[in-house]
Order: sequence, then structure tokens, then C-alpha cells
Amino acid sequence: MLSATVMASALTLALGGPALAHHSFAMFDNEHQTKIEGTVTDFEWTNPHVYIQLTIADPDGKARKYTVECANPGILNRVGWKFNVVKPGDKLKLVVAPLRENPTGGGLLHEMVLPDGRVLSNGGFAGAATVHF
Repeated sequence: MLSATVMASALTLALGGPALAHHSFAMFDNEHQTKIEGTVTDFEWTNPHVYIQLTIADPDGKARKYTVECANPGILNRVGWKFNVVKPGDKLKLVVAPLRENPTGGGLLHEMVLPDGRVLSNGGFAGAATVHF
């Protein structure tokens, strides 16, 4: 009986560890969602998050890199994404919640307009976009 209890406790701790390690959305400023447009340089369909690397123009017109964090592939599949929905060279329009510490360097995706006009969300956990293209 004691062995079963010890095993059950160990299994609970082992499976619960990854959930405790996951971050919140506090690093993103969801109160100030912004629209950006850019050209995809890389698309990473990976766990625990999908990432889109873009080149965007800053207010002075100079090109700079921007990283967009998305949900995981399982969540994105459920809202219409596929592993090949975004490709390097694609021109995207995105609504993001910028990073609080580096708002010009990256953000959390809320909504994306693909080159063909389709609109995809980031799934429910990120929340809805408060601005739109």
C-alpha cells in the first residue's frame, strides 16, 4: 500500500513539474495591443511555442528584427493553423501585445492576416485582439 502511495505521489510530481514551469502572459502588455506588418524570415513550428521571426520597418523606415510568440502547435491546429501556413517571404499583418521590457523587439500574437486575406487567431489563452486590420 505504501509503495502505491509513493509511486502515485512521484508520478503526480513528475507530471506537474512542466505545468509549474510554464510562464504567464505578464511579460506582454495586453493593454496596448499594436498592429505591425512585416516579412517572415523564419517560422518555427515547435513546442512549447510557435515563433514567427519577421523583418519590420521602424518609424524611421529602417529594417529591424521582430519576434512573435504564439501558442503551441496543438492549440493552433484547433483554430485553423497548419505547420506550413506561414512561410519565409510571406508578408503578414499582425496584432500583438508587445513585450513590456522591449516593446520594439517582440510580442505575443493575438491576430494574424495572411497574404491570402485569411485571419487566424492565437487561440483562446492569449485573449482576443482589441484592434484589427
